[in-house]
Amino acid sequence: MSAGDGNSIGLDCIDYNEQCPYSLSPVSIKSQKLLRSPRKATRKISKIPFKVLDAPELQDDFYLNLVDWSAQNVLSVGLGSCVYLWSACTSQVTRLCDLSSDSNTITSVSWSERGHQLAVGTQHGYVTVWDVAANKQVNKLQGHSARVGALAWNGDVLSSGSRDRLIMQRDTRTPSQVPERRLAGHRQEVCGLKWSPDNQYLASGGNDNRLYVWNQHSSTPVHSYSEHMAAVKAIAWSPHHHGLLASGGGTADRCIRFWNTLTGQPMQCVDTGSQVCNLAWSKHSSELVSTHGYSQNQILVWKYPSLTQVAKLTGHSYRVLYLALSPDGEAIVTGAGDETLRFWNVFSKARSQKENKSVLNLFTNIR
Repeated sequence: MSAGDGNSIGLDCIDYNEQCPYSLSPVSIKSQKLLRSPRKATRKISKIPFKVLDAPELQDDFYLNLVDWSAQNVLSVGLGSCVYLWSACTSQVTRLCDLSSDSNTITSVSWSERGHQLAVGTQHGYVTVWDVAANKQVNKLQGHSARVGALAWNGDVLSSGSRDRLIMQRDTRTPSQVPERRLAGHRQEVCGLKWSPDNQYLASGGNDNRLYVWNQHSSTPVHSYSEHMAAVKAIAWSPHHHGLLASGGGTADRCIRFWNTLTGQPMQCVDTGSQVCNLAWSKHSSELVSTHGYSQNQILVWKYPSLTQVAKLTGHSYRVLYLALSPDGEAIVTGAGDETLRFWNVFSKARSQKENKSVLNLFTNIR
């Protein structure tokens, strides 16, 4: 038998006879098949936005939260004294409210979970709640003595964070005069607020460089983190890992930190090289996106937990202060003081079987 024949028998043996007793290779049959299979192509993320909208008077203010995207596929944007709504389905723009007669400006916007109500925080410290379908203000919540830059819904309960250092939690169905709960802990402006996916914990970040985690019952934080060296505006709870919280620090810090809020322990930390303005997790994969200010003004997509960079997107000429995720979880919109909103496809379309049955699939693609 020639050497050539021997080689061909060996290959035949590997390909067709799973139990070949004569193979001299230390590599198992399954592993050999894997090694010979073509490499899976790495996901390509477009470096250019698929849509750019003008946003005149979009404020270049790190502490505000002026862009949010609803479960009904409508984008709300606070521009000067007005709130505008942009339908991603029809591309129609409508003006929801104008506070110029009150010499007031918009400092935050936040959609309720179902996307039927919009909360609007203002420079004067009050919060209005709007029924968007009826184009009608349904509540006005007084109580803060300074601007409200952060808002977060938990069912019908609305949390608001202010420059007066207080967090207030109020049921939007009750008379507006009575604040339901006051959470006092921050020593400077509250600029970040996010409820955990199970609605049990509220994370708050402030200009005092502190990150707090509150539960629904205690008036003192259950966790207090002081590792950040600058303001904490960027906060995001993982939808995939129970109790995992990510936070980002401002210009003097530049780090994204990860926390296990079940044990209270700090986890990973990555220095991004720029002020961290926002964070958002992918709904479908263990990835997250961060937006940045001084000095790179970039958008970064990260794999978790390896914290390898998947993509770096540039284009904004000012700090990327605003970020919202589309209801289908595939696209993001970013806003900056360059008065533009840019739409990017950053997250994978791959979904698990469970997610295929999700109501998320009822939403039309934003293009």
